[in-house]
Amino acid sequence: MSPAASPLVIDAAGLRFQNPLLLASGTAAYGRELSGVMDLNVLGGIVTKAVSLEPRLGAPAPRVAEWSGGMVNAIGLANPGIDHVRADDLPWLAANVRGPRVLVNVVGRTVDDFPAVVGALDGEQGFDGFELNVSCPNVRAGGLEFGADESSLRAVVAGCRGATRKPLFVKLSPTLADVAGAARVAVDAGADGITVVNTLPGLVVDIASRRPALGFGSGGVSGAGLLPVGVLATAKVRKAVAVPLIGVGGVASAEDALQYLIAGASLVGVGTAALRDPRLPERIVRDLGKWCDRNNVASLADLIGSLEWPA
Repeated sequence: MSPAASPLVIDAAGLRFQNPLLLASGTAAYGRELSGVMDLNVLGGIVTKAVSLEPRLGAPAPRVAEWSGGMVNAIGLANPGIDHVRADDLPWLAANVRGPRVLVNVVGRTVDDFPAVVGALDGEQGFDGFELNVSCPNVRAGGLEFGADESSLRAVVAGCRGATRKPLFVKLSPTLADVAGAARVAVDAGADGITVVNTLPGLVVDIASRRPALGFGSGGVSGAGLLPVGVLATAKVRKAVAVPLIGVGGVASAEDALQYLIAGASLVGVGTAALRDPRLPERIVRDLGKWCDRNNVASLADLIGSLEWPA
């Protein structure tokens, strides 16, 4: 079956994805790190690890701890910086990734950092669009995250829109009081799509030492426990905006991915579950195809936003 005839093909933000499954940012590194343990080219896409203007060392170790419902992490947006990514990582992606779309995740300490990164990478090969992580703190706004402040959110997206014609997805936090309203602000400012959700703040305690399990203390909660949160946020945002959505949080099976699609996502990210089992994303793609066959679904795109709320 040709990719064009596959029921898994999804068109979103002017890009054709061979299937809806993406590796979520923070778990996919820059692709090369996972190339020996999974077949990247069967995936719909890869969202890279964060890229900032300058190298960032990140949070102190330990950075990851498991709990019964998933994982908590405090990586601290560690990354080698834009110069390294441009000189080393993007060329590798351009030479080795065939089929999956690549989105570069962008972070910053100030509003101006985001369009600076986007503009500097815009002409490079090896990727197709950007994901703006507006859940990180704006140091000029006293640590308030960009997505929680309407003016900062609008400024970040508008600045990036002026720096590129590539698709822009804006990644929003589940802690926002009005995630649908934030999505509307982002779209009005020029976003082509929305990613929901980022991790939830949480704390895991090492009871032997009576200290936090993470070196930073608290961290971001991901994994199975985040699934209903992400699906609800997706449904809310779907009602508010007409752009494509990437649903992320707790995906560990084709059934989980289908929940996001029915709630309104065009694409679905898998992260924590892939860290535990790097072969899982490939199986999810295969299982989505089998599900379509069993249920006589000609195109997964027909499921997007088909959720029926109770009367």
